[in-house]
Amino acid sequence: MTSAPAPRTELSAAEARRLALHAQGLIGVPDRRAGAAGVLRDLGAVQLDTISVLARSHELVPYARLGAIGRDGIEKAYWNHEPHGASTFEYWAHAACILPVEQWPTFAYRRAAYRDRASGGWGLPTSGEAEALVLGKLRDEGPCMTSDFGGARKSAEWWDWSEAKVAVEKMLATGDVVCVERRGWRRVYDLPERALPKAVLDAPEPTREESHVQLLAQAGRRLGVGTIGDIADYYRLKIPDARPLMDQTGLVPVSVRGWIQPAWADPAALDLLAAGGPRGRHRTTLLSPFDSLIWERDRMERVFGMVHRIEAYTPAAKRVHGYFAMPLLAGGKLLGRVDPKREGKTLVARKVSLDTAGAAQPMADALREAAGWVGCDAVAVEQVTPADAAGALRAALG
Repeated sequence: MTSAPAPRTELSAAEARRLALHAQGLIGVPDRRAGAAGVLRDLGAVQLDTISVLARSHELVPYARLGAIGRDGIEKAYWNHEPHGASTFEYWAHAACILPVEQWPTFAYRRAAYRDRASGGWGLPTSGEAEALVLGKLRDEGPCMTSDFGGARKSAEWWDWSEAKVAVEKMLATGDVVCVERRGWRRVYDLPERALPKAVLDAPEPTREESHVQLLAQAGRRLGVGTIGDIADYYRLKIPDARPLMDQTGLVPVSVRGWIQPAWADPAALDLLAAGGPRGRHRTTLLSPFDSLIWERDRMERVFGMVHRIEAYTPAAKRVHGYFAMPLLAGGKLLGRVDPKREGKTLVARKVSLDTAGAAQPMADALREAAGWVGCDAVAVEQVTPADAAGALRAALG
């Protein structure tokens, strides 16, 4: 009887990249039946962001993995506001994220930290009267938006929050209220005891250390392989807190050729590699810059060789790749990026950057699929770098 090959403890850079892509659901045939809900379960968190160019980031994440699935279905998978029936909630994980509702007990320690002023607290002054107003409204009237509490701002300035807005955001952080739904991008707040399943509310709350171990183990599985910085960053843990706990996570110490720092890998991923995997079709797609595959920019450069910065807040004249440049994933590599914009029924590729001339065809394929997904029937290309790739890209687009 032939024994299975032993898991590797030294990986090549290409093997590490394949494990990362597999762990993030970007290699293989996607399970479209599970939809966006399945993607959320697999990733553990999907980041939210206000920018909407091609689509909002939380839509782009399942799209990147599943292709042109219905956008209404994505929203329904994320937001299901039935009494005691929520399957997700919004909370501060990597950033503002949608999380599976089963994670509610895991973040009890973080909610407690927000309640404890000595641990950093909320940081904005609020009053007991404002908090009582919020709770009273929710108890008496059911789920509410900020407008139901009197509005989000005291003035027209975006930063000038009203007292009620400060109160409800603090209470979201402390867990006294919960968001399991958004309407028109506005949060809908509710009481946890009304929105969340009873089994979740009654589940024992892990200690801070237990939660950290759980989150580190989950992050390691969802990354496939990563340094301690990569793994801690997934749920925004601090490296000094994570370091002494790594032996409890079940992750396996490994080295990756070309990486300076030591790494840890998911043992199931190492078994898969030892068996000759991962196998399957690579997705050709455009990635949100807030996709969990590329959350940590040092890791993105280390794994994919791409230096990427979000330029939305950079003055237009200083932007290199554009306002919302989306990396192109094809063949398991990042081959370029595009700054898209919808103008009527046309998807405009305002700035396209290609690493090689061979990237023109996958960029064209990705642009066509994205255009159809958002209801556009044409693709227009403006600026292309390098300039001699423009003809190849336009020819590939037909």
